[in-house]
Amino acid sequence: MTGASGFIGSHLVASLISNGYWVIGADHSSPRRSTIAMRNLSEVLDHPRFRFVECDLRITDVTALLQDVSTVFHLAGVSGVRESWGARFEDYATVNLVGTQRILEACCSAGVQRVVLASSSSVYGSAPGGSSRVSDLPVPVSPYGVSKLAAERLALAYGARTGVPFDVLALRYFTVYGPRQRSTMLMARILDAAFTQQPMTLFGDGSQRRHFTFVGDAVAATVMAGTCSLADSIVVNVAGPRSITISDVIAAAEQATGRTIPLRFEANRAGDVEASEADLQLTRSVLGYEPRVDLGEGITRHWDWYLRTGRRPTASRRSVAVAGGEQ
Repeated sequence: MTGASGFIGSHLVASLISNGYWVIGADHSSPRRSTIAMRNLSEVLDHPRFRFVECDLRITDVTALLQDVSTVFHLAGVSGVRESWGARFEDYATVNLVGTQRILEACCSAGVQRVVLASSSSVYGSAPGGSSRVSDLPVPVSPYGVSKLAAERLALAYGARTGVPFDVLALRYFTVYGPRQRSTMLMARILDAAFTQQPMTLFGDGSQRRHFTFVGDAVAATVMAGTCSLADSIVVNVAGPRSITISDVIAAAEQATGRTIPLRFEANRAGDVEASEADLQLTRSVLGYEPRVDLGEGITRHWDWYLRTGRRPTASRRSVAVAGGEQ
């Protein structure tokens, strides 16, 4: 799998190993050189069924690594809506698209049977009139969303190509949160504000809706995607139990932490969507997936980890290769 030392990727590695699988984890961020990677993979680094490989998918041919591999989980990517505007777009284009093309070519050569691709709810844009269905026309409103949609369509094109040995299951993650989340994401900033009592900047008035997904649910869906039966390559949504306003999220976090969350309000930024809500009907049919962790429980688990580890959320880094994607 790619993006092994990232937020979702490191949780997926642990889950696969606990289910008895052998895992080759690839990432540009080596535990030997990155404190974040070391922390995220500390529980599995010495496990006999795990092998870590440091590589940059844009320039490294990983075909040899994929010999006798049946399933590739491709979670590598550069994340972040606001950061995708301007000078950094080249990172998004080369990692999210070129890197994906190279891993797909390697999968073709190695005879991989299934590619599970991390996509994002950002491909939809806003859905103020109702929930997002896979059949809806994607209208991304940020360069990040555009890059994820391009990678998704590229993978599906490979999956439909005559003679390609694998099928593709693309997962559109909706606002994943939980332990190890990067510090620029909303839930991490909320909990940091609760801990430090320093005001958190809230973009907009709090009426925006998001469909939050606890990382454990996202990982469960991803494991199912690697093992389910497929007739054809397909895209599905992955989300938690319900969509909720940001104001209600903050209220839930105050209840879970027992602390007030000081706020500083600023205007919405380019690329922010007004509402996201996933239609999970197809996901239930294809994967048998049902979200288990409601928002209150998820925030409590995230907060307990925050206090137990003594770590504030890790600082955002300039991801330039196969950092674990967060959608």
